[in-house]
Amino acid sequence: MFLTYNRNHNFSPILEHVNATFNQVICSGASVFVIHNDSIVLEEYIGKQSNKSEARIVKEDTQFHVASVRKSYIGFAVAYAVFYGYIDSIDDPVLKYLPELEVSIWQDTTIRHLLTHTHGLHQKEQTVFREYPAGQNWTYRQVGIDALTQIIKRATKKTVSDIIHDLVFTPLSFSESDWYADRHENLMDVILRYEGDTQWKTSESTAGDKMNMYVSTRELAFWGYLHLKQGNIGGKQIVPKEIIQLATSVHSPTAIDQDLPQNGFLWFVKDLPAKKSEIGTGVPKGSYQILGYTGVTLLVIPQENLVAVRMFNSFGSPEGYDYLTDVRSFGDTLMSCLKIQSFNV
Repeated sequence: MFLTYNRNHNFSPILEHVNATFNQVICSGASVFVIHNDSIVLEEYIGKQSNKSEARIVKEDTQFHVASVRKSYIGFAVAYAVFYGYIDSIDDPVLKYLPELEVSIWQDTTIRHLLTHTHGLHQKEQTVFREYPAGQNWTYRQVGIDALTQIIKRATKKTVSDIIHDLVFTPLSFSESDWYADRHENLMDVILRYEGDTQWKTSESTAGDKMNMYVSTRELAFWGYLHLKQGNIGGKQIVPKEIIQLATSVHSPTAIDQDLPQNGFLWFVKDLPAKKSEIGTGVPKGSYQILGYTGVTLLVIPQENLVAVRMFNSFGSPEGYDYLTDVRSFGDTLMSCLKIQSFNV
């Protein structure tokens, strides 16, 4: 994907914001990439790929562990399955596609509930149990993502990885985005908060169902740009625009509290004002964002024709660091940069 680099110093506060976060979290490297009005206006790389003395410096081809940002790719795969009729409706019960699940636990749960984190299910070890009725509240639980990846494979006979490679990675010649069973020199180390952090898990699966996805900063920004342009790159419709529209529209059940986060197909979407939104208050309606536990953030603001990415290789939040406040201010800082630009024009 070819975009012109046109450095815009009005976006310098975003670089300052990323540097400030870099100094607050436990990490060895970071980066930031902003596309505005179809030009790259900010691209910077900070630090090294690990804490080792001989570590490679962070470069354009460095790939960060994106953690839950992978859910935007899973959401895309669900939208693909809906658009092409493999899934009849997101209001279909999960049991229609996974009839082997325990009926008493899953009977009221739909695909919509899985996509919007409103399924009400939790899992400890191998036991799935219900925390609250489906569609009545919002919680961020892995059990729903696991079910979605199984539904995709069962319905389409393809893995998430198959779908993403066929529709996006291969047509756009992406070579720095994938799920990896083995390490290579371009992959960032993930810096844990403490030795032996049990929340950190790796996988050898390359099916797109596990948290072992690594993406370069520029290709994550281009993934966001594909969404911004509704699948049309350089005048060519790479994927049907309806897939993008499905993935990035609000689908949260109307019954949930309006102050809870609102979701598309796993994306956080800015719609009604919501106290618990993970998107900055100054970011306009229609914007959407995806976050990762490693500090990775992808924000798309269609109203401003803008995509912004920040990357870190931290794992979780150290004591004294308020992740939600920081990620909201990332979006609000972007909006202040646009105001500066408007003033300077």
